[in-house]
Amino acid sequence: MKFLLIAGFAESILQFRGPLILSLQKKGLEVHVAAPQLTSNSPVGSRLMELGVVVHDIPLRRTGMNPFADFYALWGLLCLMCDISPDYVMSYTVKPVIYGSIAAFLTRVPRRFALITGLGYAFQGEGQRRLLRLVVEGMYRQALRCVNHVFFQNPDDEALFRARRILAGEQKSVVVNGSGIDIAEFSVVTPSAQPNFLLIARLLGDKGVREYAGAAAILKSKYPGSKFVLVGWIDDNPDAIRKEELEQWVAAGTLTYLGRMNDVRPAIAEAGVYVLPSYREGTPRTVLEAMAMGRAIVTTDAPGCRETVAEGENGFLVPVKSVDGLVSAMERFILEPKLALAMGKRSREIACEKFDVNKVNAAMLAEMGIA
Repeated sequence: MKFLLIAGFAESILQFRGPLILSLQKKGLEVHVAAPQLTSNSPVGSRLMELGVVVHDIPLRRTGMNPFADFYALWGLLCLMCDISPDYVMSYTVKPVIYGSIAAFLTRVPRRFALITGLGYAFQGEGQRRLLRLVVEGMYRQALRCVNHVFFQNPDDEALFRARRILAGEQKSVVVNGSGIDIAEFSVVTPSAQPNFLLIARLLGDKGVREYAGAAAILKSKYPGSKFVLVGWIDDNPDAIRKEELEQWVAAGTLTYLGRMNDVRPAIAEAGVYVLPSYREGTPRTVLEAMAMGRAIVTTDAPGCRETVAEGENGFLVPVKSVDGLVSAMERFILEPKLALAMGKRSREIACEKFDVNKVNAAMLAEMGIA
């Protein structure tokens, strides 16, 4: 039996889907993974092949709306599925879900699944984004008719798809607790007494990076000893932070920028509080990683984010786009140094109870009929 997993970004596969791939292999399935630039010579491709995974490079552009390029991507997926004849196909992120689901249906793959990991750029904001959202909604609507089952990572996304009739009334769907986290790989580390805050994200406006910088500037002026760290990279996205903005924050001493890190555990270990002011998420993995290492959380009362925080127990929820809300929540930890330790302990407990990757993957395999 063959299982084909389709992704839009090769570098995320091992981090986000590695444990799922191993679970599928333990069930005796031959696992194939397809993504743009996923070749046997690439670092991710080489690592997957070492695990016994068959890798495939597909002509899919993660961003952009060029119809000719997207048709070429669909054609590439059709050819791939005709070639390997998978028994299962699961795709995640926008374009893989749309074109992977359609290709799986047209090639008569018996079991077809879509994983909605978040709604992304098109579903946030108005203006030009509203037109893009309508286009993406229509494409999702057609694609999801082609699958047997849809997985969501938070109940708000599922409810939105139902309310807008992107998902038909009879369509099967289930909410799982994000991508999960391998608890064993994240040890609890006692943070330093210095009030250190951390944000790890692609440098996008919708991740709340500007709000984080704004709050950091206010708090830094009041508490010069506090530290505000940013980890991430400028993404190929219309909503990306400009390089000039980032340089201004660093030059002013507002943020300490560490760039992109393949292993974020050292950065989390140095921080006392993890902050994610995102406008919307599926379920944010960086928050789960911080929770697994025993960190208090400040995040927004937004879909996906709110699922990670028990208000007042392991952190605080703040309004979306609210610099004042961030300042108020973050200042609590500066004024009450022991608060981060107590809330961090609760974060670890919630991560173990709710977001253990083994529990998440077991639920997904059961829904897919893989016993």
